[in-house]
Amino acid sequence: MTPLVLRAHIKPLPEYLPRTKALESALREGVGFNRAWYRSQKEHWLGWLAEYHGPGAYDRSEVKRDARFVYNHIQCAPMLFWLSEAIEMPSNILDTTFKAVVVAPNRGAQRCAALREYLPWDQIADRFTTRRYPLLARLRIKAAHVKKRNGG
Repeated sequence: MTPLVLRAHIKPLPEYLPRTKALESALREGVGFNRAWYRSQKEHWLGWLAEYHGPGAYDRSEVKRDARFVYNHIQCAPMLFWLSEAIEMPSNILDTTFKAVVVAPNRGAQRCAALREYLPWDQIADRFTTRRYPLLARLRIKAAHVKKRNGG
């Protein structure tokens, strides 16, 4: 899956979610903290992925990366948690993950590592392939796949 296809999967997802908001508050990270430029973790994802074909706001040096790489290198636990909550991962997994992230050392990479222990990329990707999207979202996802095949 390319970052463009991942972005198409994210676009129709809900923006504000209660567990994510609680995690941001518990960690004091994300929306409302540290001068975040985004209003929601969904906006954070969409902004991050919109620029992934080039250096973007984070001055990336390598631009040929897949969605697995993106997911595994993000260092914002609320951003990753939002995605899991938005695609409706089971509540027990979200609860366990929430607890693991909150008790992890106060560093982005360590918190995200704790999260990925319970929510690895393969589970996220599988959820996307089985998720039922509205028609317009399905068309956007299909268009993103076509664009990928055509070198766009």
